[in-house]
Amino acid sequence: MPVVGIGTWQTFDVGKSEQERGPLKKVLKILLDRGGSVIDSSPMYGRSEGVVGDIASEMNIVQSLFMATKVWTTGHEQGIEQMERSMNLMKKRPMDLMQIHNLVDWKTHLKTLRDWKEKGKIRYIGITHYTDSAYNDMIGILKNEPLDFIQIDYSINNTNSDDKLLPFAKEKGVAVLINRPYDGGSLFRMVRGKSLPAWAKEIDINSWGQFFLKYILGNEAVTCVIPGTDKPEHMLDNVGAGIGRLPTDPERQKMKSWLQNL
Repeated sequence: MPVVGIGTWQTFDVGKSEQERGPLKKVLKILLDRGGSVIDSSPMYGRSEGVVGDIASEMNIVQSLFMATKVWTTGHEQGIEQMERSMNLMKKRPMDLMQIHNLVDWKTHLKTLRDWKEKGKIRYIGITHYTDSAYNDMIGILKNEPLDFIQIDYSINNTNSDDKLLPFAKEKGVAVLINRPYDGGSLFRMVRGKSLPAWAKEIDINSWGQFFLKYILGNEAVTCVIPGTDKPEHMLDNVGAGIGRLPTDPERQKMKSWLQNL
């Protein structure tokens, strides 16, 4: 799987005008042209699933994208209804990855996901969460349930999952998607007006965005990072993080220490 993809929270929640969707088409073209494929959405993200499906269909790239979405409701029938709607909106069958969003009613939905995977309606199944307090629950699920993916938030200044969750996912052979790699934009605010350290070039880092993404991708437990953007120039910069050398563990520690000492 390519190591840099794209998330769609807020950025793909747009109307139907070319002014709104034109930049998103450019974003997806850059993603694919540079070897990427992963795009992640959710019913929680407003109109994003439908926008992804419309644009991908118009560009004839539905089958070129690795599409991931989520179930975010309670109840067996409600879950089925929501997931069917998501696949219709995204125009993807089978869905590449269906995830249980924030562990909502996960025991109920996991039964459906297993059944759908066996029947070929989805290719992979996973769980997601966005808070540290859920990590122990995720580990417990991974211990007892065969999953293909987890998705969590992780960044150079939010590394709490390094202690147990990420090592355990690696041990179990579970793929890991990373959201919020820029910590909601706070990382860019931290380095505003600052120059990259000269040694960043040694790790093929050409921007602050690549500095933050390469730190994440240097963790061997991480499969793919999915920063959200609606700007083609940012997409181009993001995919650049997947090119060239990734930092070693000592280099990652150097990157983290340098940032903490700004």
